[in-house]
Amino acid sequence: MTFASNIFVDPNTLPGWLHAFVNVNPITQLVTAERGLMNGTAAGDQIIWVLVAAAALTIVFAPPTVLIYRNKR
Repeated sequence: MTFASNIFVDPNTLPGWLHAFVNVNPITQLVTAERGLMNGTAAGDQIIWVLVAAAALTIVFAPPTVLIYRNKR
């Protein structure tokens, strides 16, 4: 997911199908919000989107991870 984000390249230089994926990538949203915070131009919706994405990823992946970890012991 890191390589398909806006960390290394400007998304406007990518093909259309990859540009669409990069725009919805959570890493892209995180990097955009972080760059905005460092420049003092972060929008509230960027920060909220990052927090919602982090919560969603935690809700999806935490239960199976805990279940797998418990079953190994």
